[in-house]
Amino acid sequence: MTQLILVRHGETVWNREKRMQGHTDTVLSETGRQQAAALGRRLSTMAFAALYSSDLLRAWDTARAIAQQTGREIVADSRLRERRFGIFEGLTRDEISEAYPQELACFGSHDPDYVVPGGESAQAFHARCLPCLHEIAERHRGEEVVVVTHGLVLDALYRAAHGMALGEPRPVPLLNASVNVFRYGGSAWRLETWGDVAHLSAEIITRYKGSVG
Repeated sequence: MTQLILVRHGETVWNREKRMQGHTDTVLSETGRQQAAALGRRLSTMAFAALYSSDLLRAWDTARAIAQQTGREIVADSRLRERRFGIFEGLTRDEISEAYPQELACFGSHDPDYVVPGGESAQAFHARCLPCLHEIAERHRGEEVVVVTHGLVLDALYRAAHGMALGEPRPVPLLNASVNVFRYGGSAWRLETWGDVAHLSAEIITRYKGSVG
């Protein structure tokens, strides 16, 4: 079986401000850089075979912190990018509600085929990122691999492992700089560990209004 360690990038300023990021190339905040360094120290104790990353800067910089402490080269793959949100990118939910109320209502219906203008549907997003993760797992059968990516890529693999519909609410949070472990055998995914942030000190765990996020 392949063991895939899926990692969400460190915190960005837009994460804390709750702005839609999508394909916009945002950078890590100071907390995010500390998270990435802590993540690198943790993964330096693991003998994983390869390090993959989304090519967006927030993921790449997180992966670079891991590479610096593990000596692994980073393999970039644009299919590991976050879902593209088009006209919503850079805006908070309140700003979207004011500027694009009709589009937000359609988006909030969780129709997997709905496309935000300039963005991509949930269906198209899953058709992009899941085959990439399958390819990585097949390429490294019997090995352990680290993949640095984004929140909704984690969400996509969680759904695949649990057989969840795209519109069904996910019962677990998406944590910045978290370790999420999946096993792959045949064509099936199994979740082993979710949202592990034991490597982060309490003051650098990203929290929004009292909740971890």
